[in-house]
This record gives sequence, C-alpha cells and structure tokens, in this order.
Amino acid sequence: MGLTIGIDVGGTKIAAGVVGPDGTIGARAVRDTPANSVDDTAAAICDAAAELIAAHEVEAVGIGAAGFVSSDRSTVLFAPNLAWRDEPLGTRVAKVLKIPVVVENDANAAAWGEFAFGAAKDVEDMVCITVGTGIGGGVVNDGELLRGANGVAAELGHMRVVPGGHLCGCGARGCWEQYASGRALVREGRARAESGSLLAAQMLSVCGITDPAELTGPMITQAAAAGDPCAVELLEDLGHWLGEGLASIATLFDPTMIVIGGGVSAAKHLLMKSAQVAFERNLPAKANRPHPTFGVAELGNDAGLIGAADLARRPAPAPEKTR
Repeated sequence: MGLTIGIDVGGTKIAAGVVGPDGTIGARAVRDTPANSVDDTAAAICDAAAELIAAHEVEAVGIGAAGFVSSDRSTVLFAPNLAWRDEPLGTRVAKVLKIPVVVENDANAAAWGEFAFGAAKDVEDMVCITVGTGIGGGVVNDGELLRGANGVAAELGHMRVVPGGHLCGCGARGCWEQYASGRALVREGRARAESGSLLAAQMLSVCGITDPAELTGPMITQAAAAGDPCAVELLEDLGHWLGEGLASIATLFDPTMIVIGGGVSAAKHLLMKSAQVAFERNLPAKANRPHPTFGVAELGNDAGLIGAADLARRPAPAPEKTR
C-alpha cells in the first residue's frame, strides 16, 4: 500500500498527515477538536482528511484516539476526554471518505510508530511508555501489537503501584500514572511550594512566578535543566517511580527495549538516570536474566500520527475464536 493518512485526535487538536511507506510525513492538516460533540468531532476528522485526500492519492486512513478501541479497530468504546461512548468512528468516517478507515488507541499507535520507524525499529519486542500528563503505553511482541481479547490491553498507566493511593481519573486508587507522570510532577512541585520550603521558593523564582498554582511541568523541567536543586529532586523522584513501574513491565513482557516518550521525557538526562537505578533495584532475579535496553522516543509528537497511518496499511486482526 502506498500513501495513507494518519490522524491523531487530541483533546484540543486534530493533527492529520499524509504518510509514506517509509514513515515520512508529507502534507499536513490541523483542526480544533470540538470535544463535547460526537458529530462535530467526526466532521472535523473528515474535513481534515478530505483536505489531504483532495491533493494526494491516498489508500486508507488510520485514526489514533485516546480511549478504549474495539478489537475490530472501528468503535471507540470509551474516551476519557471526549464524548465518545460506543462510537462507531471508523464506520462513520469511512462512509464519508469512501476509503478504508481503521481506529487505534493513540498510545498503541505511538508505540507502533516507534517500533516501525523510530527508536525500536531494529527490535521485535518492545514496550513504549509515553510520559505526559498521564502515562500511555503500548506493547509489541514478536512484531505484533498487543491489543488483547477486546482491544483494550496495555493500559499500563493504570497498573496499580500503591494500593489505596492517590485517586486516579479512571476511578481507581494508586495507579502508576498518579506517581510517574507530568500530573504527579506538578502535584508534588506545588505541594512543596505551598509548604513554605525555601528551596521550593527558589524554584518558583527560577520559573519566574510567585504563586504555586501557576507552576507547570515544563517549568519544573526547565528549572531542573538549569540546575535548580528542588526541580532536580522532583525529576529524580519522578524517575524513581518510573523505574519501579518499568521493573514490573519488564517482568511481565520481557522486552528487548523499553522506549520512553512524551513531554516529561524532555528531561531525559535527569529522568532516565534515576529511573534506571530504580529499575535495577526492583527487577526480580536481576543477576540471572537479560535486561532490556532503554531508549528515548525519536518521533516526538508525530509518533501517533505515523503509527496510525502505518497500521492502516495492515489487515485487521482475525476474529476471536469461540471459547
């Protein structure tokens, strides 16, 4: 298959691009996401894709969507930040565009992008962790994307690491993303600043603010890169939680490589060092097993778009056998 379109549907922006078989992006189109309307969101997706189809010979469309996607790669069962509930998105968009459309979880699509064209292009078994506001995950095993019986596998950010811990947006307590994500970084940074810590006050000054409520993840990352002691410690703590969770991930999936992406990974030199220390400390039977290598994602914000476009080239999985 030749050119396909990849579409990454975010909470505020729909990013579309024409992608070649080598993973390169040609033309792009962007639309705002009307997050509160199922119909308007579908219309915006179709509009962005139609703009690109009008100028290119496109054979299929792949859509990366945050949420649970059915095993037939067509229906969004649930989306936390959009109005989709059992929404037949693939069928709806294909009816308008008149070409095949597949839908995939956005973190799965990003993982596939890194597997096919990015940091893990030379391995067959990998795990990709996207550390942003929350934690997204995708697993490739023996060259195949792990999707599970119902299409909702690899929700790695919701692995529980602290029973009874912080309440997560999914409704559970103690999920990994409550301790190793950008949201966790900001929560801890603001808590330190509100405690009256002199070091935290210095961090606020470095960030150019006085109100802890104005503190953001990128501010902490930039302050850490500048050597601010409080910000450095916050990133190291985040890396510790990340490494602890990755030790469990390695135990479950035995990957050749673990790829770290997302906004928080911009502080990779601070984050990865403490993550690897915690990983080595918590990996079971560490002296008697091969260890995965760690890599930093190479495709940036385009990983999901590229991965979705490439997955559109691939046949749908076979139906589940009756048990």
